Order: sequence, then structure tokens, then C-alpha cells
Amino acid sequence: MESEKLLKILKAVANENRIMILKFLRENKELAVGDLAEMAKLPFRTVSRDLFVLRKANLVQSRNHYSERLYSIDVPNFPEEFLNFFES
Repeated sequence: MESEKLLKILKAVANENRIMILKFLRENKELAVGDLAEMAKLPFRTVSRDLFVLRKANLVQSRNHYSERLYSIDVPNFPEEFLNFFES
């Protein structure tokens, strides 16, 4: 893995909230921002901002489902070495 990409990933996961979000996504496969906020007991805005950072690092992906945006781990872009860390 190139060092620039690794640095971007490490910066994105260097936050307790983002690690928690990734663990919830690993366990549940796909969740909306509101569900993640409720599970993490964090404000909607905080979770939304953290998901933006994770998307920029290509660690999560989103898709629209009716009026919600659902997030999941972007498995093809997620480093295999990190996947085991986020398992329950």
C-alpha cells in the first residue's frame, strides 16, 4: 500500500467516534446516519461529519434508499489488514 494512501486512512481512523462507526458498520453491514447516531449516542451532525471523513478516505460508501442515505464499509477499498480489527 502506498504511503500517501496509508496516511490518509490512518488520519481518518485516528478518532474514537470513527472507529466506533466502523465497528457498527462491520457488525450491521449497512446503516443510516440516524441509526448510527442513536447506536453511538452521538449527535446526528457529528456522525454525519465523521462519515464524510471516512468517505473521503474511501473507507465507507453510501447509497440512497428512498429518503435515507445508507452507509457501509467500502470493502474493495478497505485495507484487508484493518478489516480484522473491526470485527466484533
